[in-house]
Amino acid sequence: MSDFDSQSFLSQLTHSPGVYLMLGASDEVLYVGKARDLKRRVSSYFSGSAKTPRIQSMVDQIHRVEVDVTHTEDEALILESTLIKRHRPRYNVLLRDDKSYPYVHLSENHPFPRLTLYRGSKSVKGQLFGPYPSAGSVRESLRLMQKIFRIRSCTDSFFANRGRPCLQYQIKRCTAPCVGYISEADYRRDVDNAVRFLEGRGDDLIEEIGERMEAASAKQEFEQAAHYRDQVAALRRVQKQRHLRGSGDYDIVCCAQRAGQSCVVVLSVRQGGNLGHRSFFPQAPGGTSRKEMLSAFLGQYYLERPAPAEVLTQEEPDEREWLEAVLGHKAGHKVRIRYNLRTQRQRLRENAQATAEQALGARLADQTATEARLAELQEVLSLENLPERMECFDISHTGGERAVASCVVFDREGAVKSAYRHFNIEGIEPGDDYAVMRQAIERRFARLKKGEAPMPDILLIDGGRGQLSQAVSALEDLQINEVQLVGVAKGEGRVPGREKLILPGRSSPLILRPDSPALHLVQQIRDEAHRFAVHGHRQRRGRARTRSVLEEIEGLGQVRRRNLLKAFGGVQQVSRAGVEDLARIHGISRNMARKIHAHFHEGH
Repeated sequence: MSDFDSQSFLSQLTHSPGVYLMLGASDEVLYVGKARDLKRRVSSYFSGSAKTPRIQSMVDQIHRVEVDVTHTEDEALILESTLIKRHRPRYNVLLRDDKSYPYVHLSENHPFPRLTLYRGSKSVKGQLFGPYPSAGSVRESLRLMQKIFRIRSCTDSFFANRGRPCLQYQIKRCTAPCVGYISEADYRRDVDNAVRFLEGRGDDLIEEIGERMEAASAKQEFEQAAHYRDQVAALRRVQKQRHLRGSGDYDIVCCAQRAGQSCVVVLSVRQGGNLGHRSFFPQAPGGTSRKEMLSAFLGQYYLERPAPAEVLTQEEPDEREWLEAVLGHKAGHKVRIRYNLRTQRQRLRENAQATAEQALGARLADQTATEARLAELQEVLSLENLPERMECFDISHTGGERAVASCVVFDREGAVKSAYRHFNIEGIEPGDDYAVMRQAIERRFARLKKGEAPMPDILLIDGGRGQLSQAVSALEDLQINEVQLVGVAKGEGRVPGREKLILPGRSSPLILRPDSPALHLVQQIRDEAHRFAVHGHRQRRGRARTRSVLEEIEGLGQVRRRNLLKAFGGVQQVSRAGVEDLARIHGISRNMARKIHAHFHEGH
């Protein structure tokens, strides 16, 4: 039992709205809650009424209660969500959402805008359409934009340095504005049509394109009329596939619970179009009811993104009216949480519920396998406890240049992608993989010592004894000795299943059987580290190549660079041209021709 003097504390507690934090003996935050009336809400925990085992267990551990008084109830809900994220209390429902939601992004400040997938701050310049429930649904929309309206998706650097159309033009997915095959006005019209489609105004668009088709046919412009005909047919097919009866924006939120775990599915409908779903697996203490789960999820989820006009749930969540008021105020429009549904919406909710049940079943099956992998890994490494957190390092480079080290993180639920890190390596002799590995580990664990993240139980190093020795030395210098180090050396012929696990202080490597669950877990983590390292290196290399060689020539502007590329077909051909050939190009003076020639032929 706690020695907390609840009566003394409650006697002076205000009736104002606010947030309360229940703290344990070591000042760890056990629970964060919101209240319209702090005194009434906190008093309920210490009244004589019956409590669930979960609540009683929490109350028994309370040693102190802190409160934050807020001006409004809205502020209390927002502050609660912020504090739950910060402290991750064990008795709260915790929404684990490593990724921001994706959008379709239309760039600006360019005569020929591009459409791309985008994640990140909504303050980015340009127009954002979404959010979409998954990157797959964004890619499908982009594929349609390229097929129907032929809007470019290439980078501005790629666009600026084209001398001839790329493959996208050949397969009729782009109109090649980079080489002047379409006017700025015509391209803008295509962009405007794509925007109308993304905004859900497809019916008006189809009618307008149909009128253009008839006008072109009347003028005997049959090729243009055929193009409009194909656009109309494609738009109608898409609407038939994606459109639901009725219109409006709403989300369907369903929760499945089994074996002490929960899955929440959010299915999104915008402008009558089903955009697909996304599954979440919140962490919650045992005994959390579905009503409590829905209430906690809706509060945390929609405070991070705008809520649609309607949110449809299986049953009425706790504090529904409060949630509606706060989410509506944040979204800038009225938000209704509805749970009594009929006809089409009821069928969609049944589908979302079935999806949640299926996802939870797959999750439980996967966790059973993961537990078996962790248990065997604990046994083969002679660990006292089941490992809770594992990290793995790998490196990637091209001939020693632009080396990047990756750090991936796994816990008992799988990959923790929000904790992944890249390290761009500097000041190392090209090809010195040992020094690269040491620098990355020193940088990572120096941050961990400062409290950036928890220390891992196991640190996997993709490499043999040489790389492992660098990790051992780096951790010794940092005076870190509680981490189990393991080198993962590729076996004979680099065939999967023949890996050797190298442990510090052990002369012979551990060789697990090919079907070992522990080996499969190590392989999974090692492969993910390799993938992430290669991805980071390609990004770094790509950034270094975004500047064309021609951009390095002082005084050679974008228009003249484009003229050169159009004339010669590429940078390589420009580099081979003589001064006389260069000087024949519009805008290139003889002095500039000499400068360009010198850039390629005099050691630059």
